[in-house]
Amino acid sequence: MSQTIASASAAPVASASVRGRRARIALRGLQVLLALFYGIASALPKLIAHPSAVESFDRIGWGSGAMYTIGALELSGAVALLVPLLQSVAATALSALMVGAFIVQMTVFHGQNAATPLILIIPLALIAWARRGQNGELLRLLRRRA
Repeated sequence: MSQTIASASAAPVASASVRGRRARIALRGLQVLLALFYGIASALPKLIAHPSAVESFDRIGWGSGAMYTIGALELSGAVALLVPLLQSVAATALSALMVGAFIVQMTVFHGQNAATPLILIIPLALIAWARRGQNGELLRLLRRRA
């Protein structure tokens, strides 16, 4: 009888750890997908001056300097999404970049593709929140080096 009670109380713990592991794997997979998106689909066209990116930035009136800067920020964010200590900060920074992209889409492009940055903010906010524990560790590391 005591064995039944022990196995019954262990079952929720095992189930919770399996769910937690699955959630961590799913979150990591989401981070990899977003890193690939930002690195390849978003940053690369800007960094290689693809005609579509050049045309968009000319239409905004920002020119190639802003195009390369935003491409570099997106690539940096993509890489940082994969670095455990920087994940939360990267997701927060990319979210801020998406707020700017939304504003530009609404004001310059009259709402065309404005949903894309808003959709991307949702998983970025989830990552920033879920990985927020790394922020304290990052601060401790920075303070130690200062």
